[in-house]
Amino acid sequence: MSRKVLLLEPDYKNKYPPMPLMKLATYFRRRGDDVRFFKGDLRDFAAQLLAEELYHELNNPDLARHFDALKRYVRRGTISILEDVRELSDDLAAQELAHAYYLRHKRRDYPQFDLVAVTTLFTFYWAKTIDTINDAKSFLTDDGRLLVGGIAATILPEHIEAETGIKPITGLLDRPHMIDTDDAAIIDAMPLDYSILEEIDYTYPAHDAYFGYMTRGCIRNCPFCAVKTLEPHYKEYLSIGGQLRTIEEQFGAQRDLLLMDNNVFASSRFFDIIEEIKAQGFQKGATYVPSSPYEVAISNLQRGHNVRGYLKKLLALYEVIAGRLNEAEAGAFYLARERAGLLYLPSAERENALTFDAVARPLYEKYFKQGKRKRALDFNQGLDARLVTPEKMEKLAETAISPLRIAFDHYDAKDVYVRAIRMAAAGIDHLSNYLLYNYEDHPEELYLRVKINVDLCDELGVAIYSFPMKYHPIRDPKYFRNRDFIGVHWNRKFIRAVQAVLNATKGKIGRGKSFFSEAFGQDIDGFFDILWMPETFIIERMKFKENLTKEWRAAFLALDGALREEARALIAANNFSEDIISRVHSAEVRELLRYYQIRK
Repeated sequence: MSRKVLLLEPDYKNKYPPMPLMKLATYFRRRGDDVRFFKGDLRDFAAQLLAEELYHELNNPDLARHFDALKRYVRRGTISILEDVRELSDDLAAQELAHAYYLRHKRRDYPQFDLVAVTTLFTFYWAKTIDTINDAKSFLTDDGRLLVGGIAATILPEHIEAETGIKPITGLLDRPHMIDTDDAAIIDAMPLDYSILEEIDYTYPAHDAYFGYMTRGCIRNCPFCAVKTLEPHYKEYLSIGGQLRTIEEQFGAQRDLLLMDNNVFASSRFFDIIEEIKAQGFQKGATYVPSSPYEVAISNLQRGHNVRGYLKKLLALYEVIAGRLNEAEAGAFYLARERAGLLYLPSAERENALTFDAVARPLYEKYFKQGKRKRALDFNQGLDARLVTPEKMEKLAETAISPLRIAFDHYDAKDVYVRAIRMAAAGIDHLSNYLLYNYEDHPEELYLRVKINVDLCDELGVAIYSFPMKYHPIRDPKYFRNRDFIGVHWNRKFIRAVQAVLNATKGKIGRGKSFFSEAFGQDIDGFFDILWMPETFIIERMKFKENLTKEWRAAFLALDGALREEARALIAANNFSEDIISRVHSAEVRELLRYYQIRK
């Protein structure tokens, strides 16, 4: 029997779509279940569901254009919202029905699902994740099942269970019968269902891409890394050709290939992996012609796949078409949509959209042409410099890799790292890396690693973009709920200073010695000068460079002995409230700290 299934991602900002939920969508739809995806405010989602029920009970197609008002009323219960809707202003029976739905929302008597699945990401999103899991219970039937999985659930399952009462699924969905005892399908091997992304308003920064793995796990066991917990067994080769073909057939060709492998260089099948990547259209210089989003939406409606999501997509495309038409054409197009009931999502029906294809398709094809675009391959988690060989780099250079990411987690690995970059630069000119800091490193080691990259850019004529990544102990009960951890050689002020610099550089540092010197300092002494500098002066560097920054530096350097140590201890804590400063005995230190209270 078909089940009603709800897939939920907590309402945090994240770069990549939820791959586990996209695989679950494929799994449940293959079983014939009715699948719905949501990311956002669950109270708002509940109002959406209740307003949909209310709209159908009112059975008045004219209310489709007022659906947002119905939804607001269901959530707030403010009668003036309904009084502004002409079709409801004098209909007391309809207003009483609407009030009943408002009361249901207030009581958390939400529409019910047979199964709700919640994915989890990093533990510093803990509060939102726990709230989402607990709130999801209100959407379950009496005998419904609530499934919780993902990264945080795998790393800290006992804490999830303690705070929600739900025992999570840990690890990968890579065994039979993990969801349903009568189904031996391996969910982790299933292609992603991209259609669920059409159901939400959130746009993931990385969305026009195939996402996948060609290996799993890692041969290393770095103490700062959770991969051994998430993917404990190294798998040397996972073919993705079948998945990519299915995705292209159903959801259109994607631009890039983002592989989330944790250590692809460790695979004895590395050369086979590269050959398959090339065979899938990601060879060096690869281009492709994007699929028509209109054609993707219509073809999925024709096969009845996620009708809700693709009706929403088509209505958005109709608006895009209308924006290209002249006034007379736009008016005629509007009237045609009105007659077909395709102005508003609540009144839109699949059959009408398929019939309207005769009107909309010629217009879309006339005004929207798809040209060739460049493709890119990205091993997003970074490659292991210790396993680089000239042969591997030469083979990798046969692909459309851009950027090549190589980890540079420790300064003492500089020789191995530089050797890997030199080999890469023979055939790859766009590189990137992650620089772990705030672990067991010293602040100056971050500076030196970035400087190595800047120097290599000039020497080798390549672009290397550095992305400093702050270490966070995601298993530690003291810190997994927040981002407050401070490494043994760091302090809170230094962390804020680095973040202030990165805010100005949008999180990355590229080529250019003058740019690097301005952002991070001419040398290590200059770097520490920036670390101790008031945050506003870092952010507004040019504005304050010749006045207040000079005054601060003179006051800072004028302190010596015990006064300097006292000032540094206070600055390191990064708390410059009036209460703290007023308790400082030394007038010189108090005056210095006043600079840290200046806001831009």
